[in-house]
Amino acid sequence: MARILWFNTVLLLSLMDSPGTGASRLYTEGDPVVILSSSNIKPTITNSSSAWMLQFYSSWCGHCIQYSSTWKELAQDVRDWDQAIRIAVLDCAQEDNFDICKEYGIHFYPTFRYLGAHSRPGDLGTTYRGADREIQTVRQLMINFLQNHTKLDRPDHCPSLEPYSSVELLPLLGQRSDHYTAFIIEEPQSYIGREVILDLVRYSGVVVRRALATDLPLVERVGITAFPSAYLLFPNGTHTHLHVHKRLRSFFSSVLRSLSGVQLKQVEDRKSGPGKKGVLTDPQPADSWRDFDSSKVYMADLESALHYLLRVELATHNTLQGEELKIFKDFVTIVAKLFPGRRCVLRVMETLLDWLVNLPVERVPYQAVLDLLDNKMRITGLFLGAELRWVGCQGSRAGLRGYPCALWTLFHILTVQYQARPNALANTALEGDPVVVLQVMRHYIRTFFGCDQCGSHFEQMAAESLDRVSSSQEAVLWLWNQHNRVNSRLAGSLSEDPLFPKSPWPSPSLCTSCHEEKDGVHIWNQEKVLAFLSQHYGAGNLSPQHLASPPPQSSQGEDSWQLGGGQRQQALKEEVLDGREGGKLGGGGGTRAGVRLESGSGGWILGFTSVDMSLCLLLYVCSCLLLMLLFFFFKIRSRRWKLRHNRLYV
Repeated sequence: MARILWFNTVLLLSLMDSPGTGASRLYTEGDPVVILSSSNIKPTITNSSSAWMLQFYSSWCGHCIQYSSTWKELAQDVRDWDQAIRIAVLDCAQEDNFDICKEYGIHFYPTFRYLGAHSRPGDLGTTYRGADREIQTVRQLMINFLQNHTKLDRPDHCPSLEPYSSVELLPLLGQRSDHYTAFIIEEPQSYIGREVILDLVRYSGVVVRRALATDLPLVERVGITAFPSAYLLFPNGTHTHLHVHKRLRSFFSSVLRSLSGVQLKQVEDRKSGPGKKGVLTDPQPADSWRDFDSSKVYMADLESALHYLLRVELATHNTLQGEELKIFKDFVTIVAKLFPGRRCVLRVMETLLDWLVNLPVERVPYQAVLDLLDNKMRITGLFLGAELRWVGCQGSRAGLRGYPCALWTLFHILTVQYQARPNALANTALEGDPVVVLQVMRHYIRTFFGCDQCGSHFEQMAAESLDRVSSSQEAVLWLWNQHNRVNSRLAGSLSEDPLFPKSPWPSPSLCTSCHEEKDGVHIWNQEKVLAFLSQHYGAGNLSPQHLASPPPQSSQGEDSWQLGGGQRQQALKEEVLDGREGGKLGGGGGTRAGVRLESGSGGWILGFTSVDMSLCLLLYVCSCLLLMLLFFFFKIRSRRWKLRHNRLYV
């Protein structure tokens, strides 16, 4: 018995000290929680400008492990409240945290503590002892806790959550201001108004007030009969009832965030820590701004993504060989077969694919790829614009959104197109795999995407769950879900555009039926989401607005420069071979040992290179010799035949 007890004790201690069972097991830096320890808990919480909801847990506690997903969902649900109250965790199973857990009097796991804003050293907080720990209950308790603050110790950026009276609100009707004002009118026991107020804490340009349905002068004046409802005051003094499709918290918050001029406040960056500000500087000039409809997908974004990917990102690789070349071929294959773009762009990708598939070499210089993209062979009908024209993916200033947004859009388009046309990849060695687009995306991002950390995060997400995707429909939903996870992780970082905050997508204004609530918690209707994604990223929803126009083709160009498939492939192969033999991966003058690719140079004659002319001359000489041999052969044979049949017989 003593040996068994000794063994159990050793096993328990090993579990407690194991790094795999600490905070890194239940909560990671990618989760929307603040991970505290004995070294940072007091500096973080003492005299903090926000309140705290802290869970003391143990990584070996079975209930803590099961509850971790609920705690993460709660933190995600109230992520916009962090200027008023923040969600944190501390693992008491870590040996370094033993003393701090003892100091806070933690005896059972999990233990929940509320710690007020501007708390003094030695303040151990208030323990929540309720049995109901579901998201809606804890969220409402957090609101009650915030309301228990006095005006003096209330969090710095937490607005008033108390209801306003008609005496305070009615005089605002008809007044001009520099912001919107929204009244959320609800029943006294409702929490929706307070939740919407906290949802909008991080946003400027709108002020949300709460009022009660029992305030009859206000209700009669604005003409509201159903609750909860919202009444909106515009900056110009006009006012009206705010229409929402469903009377849910998520719908009220989404509509208010989407108002023109409402954007994220310039506040301290939550991800980077103190001292770094998410300040909007260097705004995009007004004359370069392109108006767009968020319900559309713009082909200009997709073509700009291909241009940047092929001409900028790929250019960092001087040569493509081995695994890199295979990944690039697979990427070109799915784009050439699935991209629902203009014919001139498709011809570029198809020509590039034909060339890569028929190459007799295993090492391709990037300069050869670039020459084809720039159409130096002057093949009619090939064009991929060489400039960035962001429309739906444009940011409020340079460096925000742009290429990452367009790359996500491109792969959403490809997954939806593969779902709609599963036979498009027939005879490409990629057919039959429902996750082929995701796998190609995974390999491309890991190999070529310029952001190394982003690639690592995507690889981690793919390793976690991609093997559980078994159909093309699930592939569409998987990519959508991972995109929302990334947006959640990056929300509040310096890369977030204040004009386009990272929030769950699609918004209620784009897809009303996609959003539902269960027990006060937002949930997605997966069936409706799939239908929306299929429509939104379908070929019929692509807008050609703001596209770059191909250069006009001259008659001489059409007559002289149009090469057949065999001539085109032969010339491109010769270019690669010449590049390899000459030892040059890219030339400043554009001239190589064999084929010259500039129009107007001495190497071109009526569309043929000097190599082509030499081959033609050689063929001409051989043909002449063959004809001469045939002539003499038949001449001699004819003479012999005449002698044989014209003899005189006696």
